[in-house]
Amino acid sequence: QVQLVESGGGLVQAGGSLRLSCAASRTIFSIRVMGWYRQAPGKQRELVADIRSDGTTNYADSVKGRFAISRDNAQNTVYLQMNSLKPEDTAVYYCNCYMWGRSSADWGQGTQVTVAS
Repeated sequence: QVQLVESGGGLVQAGGSLRLSCAASRTIFSIRVMGWYRQAPGKQRELVADIRSDGTTNYADSVKGRFAISRDNAQNTVYLQMNSLKPEDTAVYYCNCYMWGRSSADWGQGTQVTVAS
């Protein structure tokens, strides 16, 4: 099991930027894929972006061109750079990961992102 700790959420004006961080308790090389999900009030949790062990990235259509996921192998950390934020990006953002050899995901506690119009 991997412990994931998110940070970097907060309140920002529309058009602004935030960078979320997700630190893993184990080496990132033991992780097959790491991702960011979000859940807005009254809505289902949805994938925002993920990054695989080979560096391949995947984005939701709603964030393409505005968000960028990256990782720092030395720090066992994945980042989500969010630019041109919109009020509809307001949600709790969760980090998750799948370790090699496991089918179930580990989740962080979530961090609130609020974009004011």
